[in-house]
Amino acid sequence: MRNFLFILLKEVRSYINSSVAFVVVTIFSVLTGYYFYNIFASFSTISFQAQTDPTMATQYGALNVTEFVIRPFFGIISVVMLIMLPMLTMRSFSEEKKTGTMELLLTFPVRDGEAIMGKFGGCMAIFFLMLTLSFPSILLVELFGDPEWGVIITGYFGLILMGGGFIALGIFMSSITENQIVAAVLSFAALLILYMLNFTAGAAGETMSAVLNYLSFTYHYRNFAKGVIDTSDVIYYLLFTLFFIFLSMRSLESKRWRG
Repeated sequence: MRNFLFILLKEVRSYINSSVAFVVVTIFSVLTGYYFYNIFASFSTISFQAQTDPTMATQYGALNVTEFVIRPFFGIISVVMLIMLPMLTMRSFSEEKKTGTMELLLTFPVRDGEAIMGKFGGCMAIFFLMLTLSFPSILLVELFGDPEWGVIITGYFGLILMGGGFIALGIFMSSITENQIVAAVLSFAALLILYMLNFTAGAAGETMSAVLNYLSFTYHYRNFAKGVIDTSDVIYYLLFTLFFIFLSMRSLESKRWRG
């Protein structure tokens, strides 16, 4: 446990000292804030028009702030996570290999699992900060509307599980190359494919469609965005995260044996 905490704190400090955390968190906040402004402004405009034009109310039906603002906002956050988290994880092991500190890490009395979980925890700490900075947007909706807090809680819970999967895959990609750019590109490509599988499932057969839907990140997030916590969705994200942590351990183990 002490080794895990040491590596976790080391990772957080290195992110802050290298300004990586500042850049990633700032870009994440700017992008999510910009799209939230557009979503909320559009909802406000439609709400105002619906009050004066009965046909607008018929066209859009009941204007629910959760349906028109909260759920699309969570969808935007997940897309921005897809872009930004590979930039956060690309340096996890790639930088260690490039600077030569990987050999030093392998000679320390630290288990592979402790090293990987420490780096995973460091990335998750920065990720939690990113999500926390998106919360004032939700409070703004609360001031001017009546959002469903059950949906907000499950939505953030789903984003945390999804982010954990993104980070675990990114750390694995970083463990197999010493080039940070290559690690980021590999992570982004793999995550994009998994993110888009749900959209291609409709063109496949019934069996293949079910397989593609199950493998898709977006398919398993839909229930969270509706305010429902399905154990199968939670298990999917946890197994995905554990699977890539396991692969990272095997990658680190092979590096130790090769010397």
